[in-house]
Amino acid sequence: MAEFSGFGVAQEPIYNIDSDEFEGELEAESVEVQGDVNVEDGVNVEVEDGVNVIPSSSSAPLEPFIGMVFEEVEDAQAFYKAYARRQGFAIRTNHTRLSKDDKTRCAVDYVCTREGFRRVSRKDTDRIMPEPAETKIGCKAIMGIKKDGEKWIVNKFVVGHNHILLTPRSTSFLRGHRGVSKVQKKLIMTLNESGVPTRKIMSVLSKNSGGDFNVGCIGKDVENYLGSQRRKIFEEGDAQRLYSYFLDRQNKEPGFVFSMQVDNDGCMGSCFWANARSRAAYQYFGDVVTFDATYLTNIYKMPFVPFSRVNHHHQTIIS
Repeated sequence: MAEFSGFGVAQEPIYNIDSDEFEGELEAESVEVQGDVNVEDGVNVEVEDGVNVIPSSSSAPLEPFIGMVFEEVEDAQAFYKAYARRQGFAIRTNHTRLSKDDKTRCAVDYVCTREGFRRVSRKDTDRIMPEPAETKIGCKAIMGIKKDGEKWIVNKFVVGHNHILLTPRSTSFLRGHRGVSKVQKKLIMTLNESGVPTRKIMSVLSKNSGGDFNVGCIGKDVENYLGSQRRKIFEEGDAQRLYSYFLDRQNKEPGFVFSMQVDNDGCMGSCFWANARSRAAYQYFGDVVTFDATYLTNIYKMPFVPFSRVNHHHQTIIS
């Protein structure tokens, strides 16, 4: 056999959310945000493996200030991220300073993702493709924290932005505020194992969340998650076990042949195998061979392609 393996805002337009270029498209539909925005008691903030809810009350500050104290550095980051989401921008870590004594973290600066400028290289000047949208324009917004004993204190805070801020709903599409939650991951894996494509998975997530703006991720994030899961499966030894099986078959069956292609990361890209009986059948009934690549419903998202033909008894055989 041979195979080949909840803010009230104005009505907003529907965007194409299956591309990372979406951030550039949001610029045209953004609005200037004046002052603080009233929010509900819970603000969803993305963490590494799900969604963390940062509670707030009428007495809690909605904006950082010099001297503000946090118990952990993660609390400071989550607070500034929630503030950025309400105001209409995304953040990233710009500088992390370490102590000279024990090399532990002693200060961190969080900035707007539009801080700085794009690096100009010789490769960029010779590019043929259209220039991508400019995302870094020297924004000065920043929140810096430093360690004071066992706590973290805000030692610098700049509010001003040199660009238009997004509406709270549109902010959910910025890369810094996107993420796949634990519940979504389970649903995505269930649908993927059933052969549902990414486009329809996003449709299900949108209906469950009450609209595209509430999903929290885009199609590219779903594809990246599924890709990481497939790489994890291969790292756990499936490809190595397949290779060992092929070697064992070749030792027991001299006519058995196989070939495996490996990418730059050392992961298996494709494989081909044929046993002695299939090779012999090809010699007699190889006039017409069908090539069927429609079998895609497997966890590896690899097409399973059998070669088939008809023998002298008008029977379909795999070869």
